[in-house]
Amino acid sequence: MELKFAHYPFTSSASRYVERSNKSLESLLDGGEFGKAVIDRGKERAIQSIEGEIRKSFGDGVLAEIELFSYPLARILISCIDDHYLIRKYALAEAEAAHAQMKQETLQFLGELGEEFGIEHVVHGRDFKIHFTHYLPFASRMRDPKWKLVNRRLDDGYVVANKGEFARLIQEAVRNNIQDTLPLDVPEGICKALSSQIMEIKLHLEKRKSEFKIGEFAEVDSNCFPPCIRHLLMAIQTGQNLAHSARFALTSFLANIGMGADDIVETYRASLDFDEERTRYQVQHIVGSAYTAPSCATMATYGNCVGKEPMCSRVSHPLSFYRKKLYFKDKSNNAD
Repeated sequence: MELKFAHYPFTSSASRYVERSNKSLESLLDGGEFGKAVIDRGKERAIQSIEGEIRKSFGDGVLAEIELFSYPLARILISCIDDHYLIRKYALAEAEAAHAQMKQETLQFLGELGEEFGIEHVVHGRDFKIHFTHYLPFASRMRDPKWKLVNRRLDDGYVVANKGEFARLIQEAVRNNIQDTLPLDVPEGICKALSSQIMEIKLHLEKRKSEFKIGEFAEVDSNCFPPCIRHLLMAIQTGQNLAHSARFALTSFLANIGMGADDIVETYRASLDFDEERTRYQVQHIVGSAYTAPSCATMATYGNCVGKEPMCSRVSHPLSFYRKKLYFKDKSNNAD
């Protein structure tokens, strides 16, 4: 077996290897040593994605084969749970794990991998040239301004990208592919056979969700918003246009605390560049993808952290600020 299959289990060549092997799903579930190892690693893969990083450590031979077969098994486990937040976290973690390996690959290999995921290109020296029509579908979801087409060097309609940038585009393409192909239609009997692994994954998932209480706030209370969010809202209300990073931060925060897409769209109506169709598309994408709002550190990196209050020094996330404010407000009201 080629070791690359284990590093890139989502490729067509890796899938063909799995399909042509004599290891059916039923054989993996029959209690054999190899099957148990694959199931355990598949479960671990899903749990690690919830924690934010799929850690790969294998040599060759049997361990590499376990790693490869654990990928479709993890997809089955995640499909049985069928949670959109989990699917998004898993797709991102798998793509990031692959990206870490891509840094060591040759230009030729990266080119072949990119083509498999629809990134048509030509190699130009040590760089890649990608026609903007193939570039935009993958770059448009990246938040860093450097990926905007207006900030890229164009050569007769082609975007010039170095090796690292091309690998990052592949990462996004892989993430899209994994996310768009889940959940699978898994027979109920298979999910039942994996019930103990599913339950363990669910426990980790609920623990992660409870950290920010995503979507669980009873009502939206703007008086408890952190200063960074109040600043962004004030900017909109005074007709200012927000940078992409600021729009993402505001939209994801409002979605996390339970505000609906329609109400979030209305929030942007005072913007000078308000385009309802475009705004609704962007808002629905963020709401539907269940993105968690950026942390305080990320807000500071993009220049969106302003006018700190005393409580800011005791939290590391805008959602934590909001939750604490709500707690103290409720406590004060109950005391009265």
